[in-house]
Amino acid sequence: MTSQRTRQRLIGRLMEQGVKNHRVLDVIRTTPRHIFLDEALSHRAYEDTALPIGYGQTISQPYIVARMTEILMNTGKLDKVLEIGTGCGYQTAVIAQLAGEVVSVERIKPLLEKARRNLKLLGLRQVELKYADGSLGWKEKGPFDAILTTAAPQQIPGELLGQLADGGRLIIPVGGEAGQDLQLITRHGDEFQTETLQKVRFVPLLSGKSVG
Repeated sequence: MTSQRTRQRLIGRLMEQGVKNHRVLDVIRTTPRHIFLDEALSHRAYEDTALPIGYGQTISQPYIVARMTEILMNTGKLDKVLEIGTGCGYQTAVIAQLAGEVVSVERIKPLLEKARRNLKLLGLRQVELKYADGSLGWKEKGPFDAILTTAAPQQIPGELLGQLADGGRLIIPVGGEAGQDLQLITRHGDEFQTETLQKVRFVPLLSGKSVG
C-alpha cells in the first residue's frame, strides 16, 4: 500500500501529465497520503484520483494538488500562503513543505480537527489553521504571496483578491457543477490579470461555518 514502488508509479503518472517541478514531485512522493484517509480507503491512497473524506468533501486528486502547487511555485515567491479549504490537510501538507508560512481556513469543524491531527503527525509546525468561512479569507494574516483555493465558487470572492500582495497570485476553480475553470489571477497594484488554465471539478465553495 505504501511501498516506494507504488508511490513511484504515481509520480510517473504525474510526470506523464506534465508535472515537471522536481521539488513538487519529491514532496508528493514522500508525503504519506494514506494517513489523510480513513482506513477503509487507505489502500487507494496512491491512485491518481480524488477520494471521499466525509461531510460531502474529498481529498484532491494528486495531479491537481501537484499542478496547482507547481503553478504557484513557478510564478513567484511563497513566503506567505493562504489556503481556502483545509479539508483533511493533504494539500496543506504539500504546500507547507515548499512555502515559508502557511495559514489555512476550513468551515467544517470535524475536518479541521482531523487536519490538525494529521499535520501534527507529520511535524509540520509552520502551519496555522482557522475554523471560519473560507470565502472571507484571513485578512489579519495578509497580504499573501499566494492564495490557493480547494473549492469552487460561482464567482471569485472580492475578499480574496483584496488579500493578495502586489505580485501575489490566486489559484482558484470557478464555476458550478456543470463545469469549472481553474484560473490563475495575478495582482499588479489595483489591476488583476486572469489566466484560464484548464477544466477541473471541485466541490463547491460554501459560505458560513458548519459543525459537521
